[in-house]
Amino acid sequence: MNYQLSSSPNNLLGSITPEQLNQVIEAITEGRYSWACVLILRFIGYNPLHYIPQRTYSRLIKENRQVMNPPASTKQKLAVNMKSSMNSSIHRDSSKVLSKIN
Repeated sequence: MNYQLSSSPNNLLGSITPEQLNQVIEAITEGRYSWACVLILRFIGYNPLHYIPQRTYSRLIKENRQVMNPPASTKQKLAVNMKSSMNSSIHRDSSKVLSKIN
């Protein structure tokens, strides 16, 4: 058998960034194979709706919305926790200095 390879596979390899590839690999390792397929189609420039039903695509988007964009409240909690831990360590250090002065 003879196969003719077009130049498109070479172009596909250059169009997926390392971050995008990490997203695809993460989806695969978590067992979310359909989502990985959607990501691949998106990243290489295809419309996933040309290949899967609208209902399936909508479900996948809904299920993976939390994975793609973590809630702002989570980001805010992390920022607050970091600030409070920094403040508590500053407070401890300053209280040690004050106790030595007294």
